[in-house]
Amino acid sequence: MTHSNFKKWSAEFLGTFWLTFGGCGSAVLAAAFPELGIGFTGVSLAFGLTVLTGAYAFGPISGAHFNPAVSVGLALGGRFRAAELPGYVIAQVFGAVVAAGLLYLIATGKPGVDVGGFATNGYGQHSPGGYGMAAALLLEMVLTAVFLLVILGTTARQAAPGFAGMAIGLCLTLIHLISIPVTNTSVNPARSTGPALFGPSIALEQLWLFWLAPIVGATLGAMIWRAVLSDGDDD
Repeated sequence: MTHSNFKKWSAEFLGTFWLTFGGCGSAVLAAAFPELGIGFTGVSLAFGLTVLTGAYAFGPISGAHFNPAVSVGLALGGRFRAAELPGYVIAQVFGAVVAAGLLYLIATGKPGVDVGGFATNGYGQHSPGGYGMAAALLLEMVLTAVFLLVILGTTARQAAPGFAGMAIGLCLTLIHLISIPVTNTSVNPARSTGPALFGPSIALEQLWLFWLAPIVGATLGAMIWRAVLSDGDDD
């Protein structure tokens, strides 16, 4: 393990920790109190802000993936070496699990608390709006594909420098505004895995979809980019 790799993995751990702790924390701690009024909009904004701030803080070190599906998509899109995938994915999942564990300790820090779904993702009876498996699968695939296209587009050589983090964070906010009622929004296998380990058992049973759909979606996004939108400078 080189010092450079350790720095990259540490940045991915911290960024994914922040995304999970900040985004899921807003749902578990703040959205649980209707009088605070943050609702779906506030949670959506919280997820977007974690990526926006994390991108500027850790992007210069690791590229600010914070998401196994994004790492896969960037590798397929010619922006990331496939050999680095295992280290990134392990760091991302570890960051999400640590964040979820810490959040669980905080959330259960008062008598008689019920953490409910603990910001986990799901379909069917575990979907906030009761949407079925096919709807969840399709939506997660489409939104992850679009997310990957936004990332590739805003980080291309010809893109305006310095604005990628803002565009990506706003895109994730919009993704949450669309999909919280359907799946509670994943588009990120690591973000789904952390809370699933501490939430209701059904979240673990349905976790497969929130690995499969984002990775397939990111693969589709990368294919579209390479076939239609790339100017050949990605390799």
